Amino acid sequence: MADVVLGIETSCDETSAALLVRGSQGPELAGLVILSQDVHKVFGGVVPELASRAHLTAIGPVVDRVLLEAGLPLSAVDGVAVTAGPGLVGSLMVGVCYAKSLAAVGRRTLIGVHHLEGHVFAPLLEDPFLEPPFVALIVSGGHTLLLDVPEWGQYRLLGETRDDAAGEAFDKVASMLELGYPGGPEIERIAKQGTDRFDFPRPMMGAGLDFSFSGLKTAVLYAVRGAADLDADKADIAASFQAAVFDVLISKARTAVLETGHPTVVLGGGVACSRTLVAQAAERLRSVARVAVASPRLNADNAAMIARAGWFHLDNGRRSDLSLEAEARMPWPGLERSTPSPSRKAVE
Repeated sequence: MADVVLGIETSCDETSAALLVRGSQGPELAGLVILSQDVHKVFGGVVPELASRAHLTAIGPVVDRVLLEAGLPLSAVDGVAVTAGPGLVGSLMVGVCYAKSLAAVGRRTLIGVHHLEGHVFAPLLEDPFLEPPFVALIVSGGHTLLLDVPEWGQYRLLGETRDDAAGEAFDKVASMLELGYPGGPEIERIAKQGTDRFDFPRPMMGAGLDFSFSGLKTAVLYAVRGAADLDADKADIAASFQAAVFDVLISKARTAVLETGHPTVVLGGGVACSRTLVAQAAERLRSVARVAVASPRLNADNAAMIARAGWFHLDNGRRSDLSLEAEARMPWPGLERSTPSPSRKAVE
């Protein structure tokens, strides 16, 4: 059991550190620093080598900054939680090696955390009374999946993407439309100026709880190529694409709620930073479940969610030793598959 946990997140292109301290109602967030790497915008996507080099430069100052923000010395930290995977292996190695060093030098407890499990725990930072059972919809640049969460630390996979993740589709469609990176915020911004007039498909809408966005992405490509004046159609294409993605996500979440009978949907991941998605989910699911979602800062990749998931595991007696390694394709501990299929991607 730890009283002050330092969280470290370096799975992709954010260098982040957070501090949780034990309070009267459980762990409380004392500090959070997120340093984003803007260099990747030049390339329209994350360049792994640049990301890992940037983490090496930033990790020390970021940890120092969060300690200063929290008003605590490093000596007060008795637990370290770090993202061990999945993600870019070079980026992960920076965080894992730094965390292991802090644990070894200060004789602190260490826990490796699965990045996606962090997203499940993120709303708990602002809603300490959130409790399972619930359905979790995790939507990010690399993953789209539905989970049945009967207890903290127990997960049953209900559905996942068979090809592109929703966030990846947003990035690629934004590139087609000559918008910036990352694509989600750019598409949401311009979609406000457009209408849902393009009849884009809702892939796999009536076929279980798995997702597929490659066909939708192709339909957008044809619309872009067929546009007589792309500048005139850009906002409508963006609005129509966003509407199709959100319709699929929310419809499948509703089906999962009806199948499980759970009263809550936890919405997490970078795509959950979209205020449009949150508003539509709350409205369309209102009759069957409440939507629990963290603020955008805690839905983006951040160390606070890693610290919160790590806190749970440390409080339950779990530890990692100094043999902990970064894993680009890390299995999710405690995950069970409801209906395994060889056509599905692994949840990594």
